Amino acid sequence: MKLAGLKSIENAHDESIWAVTWVPATETRQSLLLTGSLDESVKLWKPDELHNEGTNTGHCLGVVAVAAHPSGVIAASASLDSFIRVFDVDTNSTIATLESPPSEVWQMQFDPRGINLAVAGGGSASVKIWDTATWELIATLTVPRPEGSKPSDKSGSGKFVLSVAWNLDGSRLACGSMDGTISVFDVSRAKFLHHLEGHFMPVRSLVYSPGDTRLLFTASDDSHIHMYDADGKSMVGAMSGHASWVLSVDVSPDGAALATGSSDRTVRLWDLKMRAAVQTMSNHTDQVWGVAFRPPGGTGVRAGRLASVSDDKSISLYDYS
Repeated sequence: MKLAGLKSIENAHDESIWAVTWVPATETRQSLLLTGSLDESVKLWKPDELHNEGTNTGHCLGVVAVAAHPSGVIAASASLDSFIRVFDVDTNSTIATLESPPSEVWQMQFDPRGINLAVAGGGSASVKIWDTATWELIATLTVPRPEGSKPSDKSGSGKFVLSVAWNLDGSRLACGSMDGTISVFDVSRAKFLHHLEGHFMPVRSLVYSPGDTRLLFTASDDSHIHMYDADGKSMVGAMSGHASWVLSVDVSPDGAALATGSSDRTVRLWDLKMRAAVQTMSNHTDQVWGVAFRPPGGTGVRAGRLASVSDDKSISLYDYS
């Protein structure tokens, strides 16, 4: 696989862009790119020319996460204002507004079937699960407190949950914490299974393989990318090459490559067979907060796409083949 720069747009937002995802194609339109910014807005973009298709406002603080339902019909944005706005992609009408206490809304992701929305709970040291039919909170998966802590310890688990990812069949949920630990849950039983260890700094991004329910990729401020057998509790690989924090990671639809964004201002492409970086893109002039591969599907779609967003307010789009 090789990346080729397709298009970049500067000042895509008025402030830093912290979040990016793809809205899957529907029967009536192609996939769209969705971005969220500290300027409190969410924008939709056509995926080839990066033409702005719409701007959603409604948050009163910066947007820290965006997520798209697998149907491509609805999406969600999470903000530092502690609200999640769920909206219709094509009409921008609000479907639901979910509220959480301060510092308890971070990364989020719909499960592969679109039945639930999982939200990393920040200071609550938990992952919240919302039912997408009723928009009711149906589960709170709490990260256990460290061994040796006293029940009277008011700091709770001592963990701040930053990132969340579903596995391929929606049976497992993993979350990354500020202290570098990764927690794995059995979703149907709402049961904590185990921690995955190896990172020693915040895990801001993680993603399961699209072809293996057990394989989990994680990115950390320690500048490393890890591969875990998330069910077997073992690390099966580690990759390094970034000069600073790895802020985002995504896996290609065929499961053969990873893309990462870093505070070293680069996007890197990793070959998973070689377990090495095979390409470095330097389109951005500041921290790269998000990378996202376009999901498969849509008529007339021939080439793969990767998008990246940055503190420099720009979006970059790449072809890959």
